[in-house]
Amino acid sequence: MYLPGEVTLSLSNVKRNCEHNRRSVAASLVQAVYVLERDRQLNRQSVEALAPPWWEFFHFELIRKLVDDADMSTFGAIFEFNPPSSQDASAANAPRFVIAFRGTITEKDTISRDLSLDLHLLQNGLHRTSRFTIAMQAVQNIASVFPGSTIWLAGHSLGAGMGILAGRNMVKKGVLLESFLFNPPFVAAPIERIRDERVKHGFRIARSVITAGLTIAMKGKTGGNSDNSQRSVAEESFSILSSWTPYLYVNPGDHICSEYIGYFKHRKNMEDLGAGFIEKLATQNSIGDLFFKALGWESEPLHLLPSADLIVNVSPSPDFKYAHGISQWWQPELNLQCSKYRY
Repeated sequence: MYLPGEVTLSLSNVKRNCEHNRRSVAASLVQAVYVLERDRQLNRQSVEALAPPWWEFFHFELIRKLVDDADMSTFGAIFEFNPPSSQDASAANAPRFVIAFRGTITEKDTISRDLSLDLHLLQNGLHRTSRFTIAMQAVQNIASVFPGSTIWLAGHSLGAGMGILAGRNMVKKGVLLESFLFNPPFVAAPIERIRDERVKHGFRIARSVITAGLTIAMKGKTGGNSDNSQRSVAEESFSILSSWTPYLYVNPGDHICSEYIGYFKHRKNMEDLGAGFIEKLATQNSIGDLFFKALGWESEPLHLLPSADLIVNVSPSPDFKYAHGISQWWQPELNLQCSKYRY
């Protein structure tokens, strides 16, 4: 959740029906939001501003900045595609709007607010923050004013968490938004970092059994055995969300997001072992979420997703900073492993 370096933009001609180019466009527009905020902090205006090339290169226009009401920082932006008249037929595959969210910037103007939001995310409470309220209103407004238009959500790190939450909420309203989520946070112990496969698998099975057991216990405590409550709110929500398939871009060297790899892989392994019922309960709940609910807190774990296209960058990462950075995702020569998971 850091500010990537303001690198030189050097992307080749883009046709948006290519997966690499779609990823590059989405990542570059997220980078544009990072640079917009740095332009504000450093008072770079007019010709000195560094952000505009990040969207102008792809023929987008900035139509609105999303500003946090607590620290007045730019945390997101809405871009509209405005291709030149000479653009070829591939422009038909481009989104009309892209709503992008940045992650945490560890500069004095933003670090306090951003870290407080990171804490809300860890507590499954991002939906209760004013920043998310502003973001959600922006997404809803675009979707309602321009029904039927192709709208992308894009975000990195904390911004990916915002994107997941916004996307989930729109699904419940019957609107599926194509979503490009880079290094999305997974709020759980980073078991994926364990190198011994047997130990890793053992930890995952233990966590699934404990989570399923706690879920059953809490159902019993709240009278969950009655016919009218056989399917919990979590189960209903999970079923509704299954039609939404976001693109999740993760790096094994980034402990903030790498657990998504094991989350989906373990689900399939448990089904193969004949323990699908246990894993079904574990997939829909987390120990942390159950703990918060036991305390009476409203909790919405963002990382519990029924379906996704998981794209893993297995190219060597020199350090955590690179593994968690946004800049890796517009590189042309990545070694990517792509898996489709459907609930």
